[in-house]
Amino acid sequence: MPVLDSHVFDITRAIQLAVAPVFLLTAIGTLINALTGRLGRAVDRRRTLEELLSAFEGETRASMVRELAILATRIKLVLWAMASAVLSALLVCLLIGTAFLGAFVALDLSRPVAILFVLAIGVLTLCLLAFLREVFLAAATDRARFVA
Repeated sequence: MPVLDSHVFDITRAIQLAVAPVFLLTAIGTLINALTGRLGRAVDRRRTLEELLSAFEGETRASMVRELAILATRIKLVLWAMASAVLSALLVCLLIGTAFLGAFVALDLSRPVAILFVLAIGVLTLCLLAFLREVFLAAATDRARFVA
């Protein structure tokens, strides 16, 4: 019976340790949702500008072309941010799985868990930096007034 009690304790401890990463997964999911919304708006704006581009000339057309270039950069930034967020979420999932594996197999997997956590947070930091850059780029864009 003591072996069973030991495994129950280990599993309970693993569940307790997995709670914080689960909250992190929730935050990453919310961030991916926000990024998806920004991506959708940027793509819609690009499509609208591309449809109207042939109807304009001169400075208005040049302004539209500049905005299209900025939109392309914004879309790339959002895609990179989304890819980083998904990678971070995958690393958190591996972290949780590794923590549970350590509880079942009675191996000291604290170092791999720590490495996975640091990697997940590092990739999430890259995601947030790309997101911040995209937001600043969007805020600094001087939109032409030809499309409502």
